[in-house]
Amino acid sequence: MAFEPPQRLVRALGETAAAGDDWLEKLAGTVQQAVALRELTVERVQVPGGRSSLVLLVRRADGTPAVLKLAPPRARPGSERAALAHWGGLGAVQLLEPAGEEGALLLERLHPEVSVRSLPEAKALLEAAGTLRKLWVAPPEGHSFETVAARTGRQAEAMRASADADLVPLVDAALAAREELLAAPPEHRLLHGTFRQSKVLSGDRMPWLAVGPDPVVGECAFDLARLVRDRVEDLIATPSGASTTRRRVKRLAESLDVDQERLRGWTLFRAVESGVRARRVGRAQDSELLLEFAGWL
Repeated sequence: MAFEPPQRLVRALGETAAAGDDWLEKLAGTVQQAVALRELTVERVQVPGGRSSLVLLVRRADGTPAVLKLAPPRARPGSERAALAHWGGLGAVQLLEPAGEEGALLLERLHPEVSVRSLPEAKALLEAAGTLRKLWVAPPEGHSFETVAARTGRQAEAMRASADADLVPLVDAALAAREELLAAPPEHRLLHGTFRQSKVLSGDRMPWLAVGPDPVVGECAFDLARLVRDRVEDLIATPSGASTTRRRVKRLAESLDVDQERLRGWTLFRAVESGVRARRVGRAQDSELLLEFAGWL
């Protein structure tokens, strides 16, 4: 099959690739092998696709539509498989094979062109929050999922090392919030890890299902924090953006029984971390939006 990875994926992986990482160079061969092993027929590559994986719309040997997702080791596809298996299709896309080669996931076909983000903002937040609630379950016994403390610890180190002088006060505030939040987490649940409106797609089995987790175990406020800043470009563009953000924190916290101050703290940390990282890899506009948003918190 003729094959070319989406440019969005190429750019995103290029920002974080370690020396000697040849996953993209080998991707065409990996695709052919995964497709042949499962006797799949490829319809098309999903474009623009994600920033950490290749998504192929395929049909199985019996004609059933499905999705084949291929991801590099740094995207932790084994962790994604384990989370999807644990959720068992409740609130999340269904895993169609319990095991497989590292980095390849065969999933039920949703409607990738229709995400919760396509809804009016108030309705989108409501549907996204309802989907997220279903995912917050106890992790399996003996799990090997990364914890919020470990993940944010790595992120905190990178923030300290790469923050420009003008960002130090905001970074210090974010790091202080993290330390306080980790002192007494109220619960330990399996979390999506990278949840936002565009990660919730329309399905046939259920109206809305989450996709693309980077699972982590910790408190629910950490997961919800990413949803707070959805459509950040719209928030920044409006004169009432700061007050709208504060209302959103309050509304989401109340609707999902999450402590409002803990949600605000994690929203601050995650926005600053994303903003510093965006500046580090040259995405200046994204960084500016995220850091202005963080300043409102």
